[in-house]
Amino acid sequence: MVVSEWAWDPDTYLAEMAAEVPGYDELQEAVVAATGGIRATRVLELGTGTGETALRVRALHPEAGWVGIDASEHMLARARERLPDADLRRQRLEDELPSGPFDLVVSVLAVHHLDAAGKRELFSRVARVVEAGGHFILGDVVVPPAGPEGPIYIDCEMDEPDSVEDQLAWLGEAGFEAEASSVRVDLAVFRCRLSGR
Repeated sequence: MVVSEWAWDPDTYLAEMAAEVPGYDELQEAVVAATGGIRATRVLELGTGTGETALRVRALHPEAGWVGIDASEHMLARARERLPDADLRRQRLEDELPSGPFDLVVSVLAVHHLDAAGKRELFSRVARVVEAGGHFILGDVVVPPAGPEGPIYIDCEMDEPDSVEDQLAWLGEAGFEAEASSVRVDLAVFRCRLSGR
């Protein structure tokens, strides 16, 4: 699947996220917590949106330089208002990533728009721009384990979540030592450290 610009409205985005993603704030908080203890001097964010995640993570890492990408110019315009010193670029997750090295890459609720092959390929590209020993923190929608059903509505045209197990395997293939923690049955945070090269 190719992720194209989605028609999110920056004025209503946070309200829509809160309505559509039960656990949105908990996911954001868990992602910020997962960055604790990481030396973050240069950060890449995948799917910047309106800058919500960046503001939260930067509160913990105020000295970090920030590079963010997003497919929507409307969302980036709002993010630029909120993050005037950040380097924000319009590009898709499938595009070549900005040049590293980064000591931290972070993404919240963006990668699930890629199909399985797209995720595997993205994880490999992330590994190429993260410095050895650097981190990738991913908070996203996941397919729940067999049995439980999550409250988050999955639009099969835009949303292509995968299981925690599959994503841990792909992250491992890319060279990350990865672990996952559950926020809700269908939301997880992956804390990944790139093995030394």
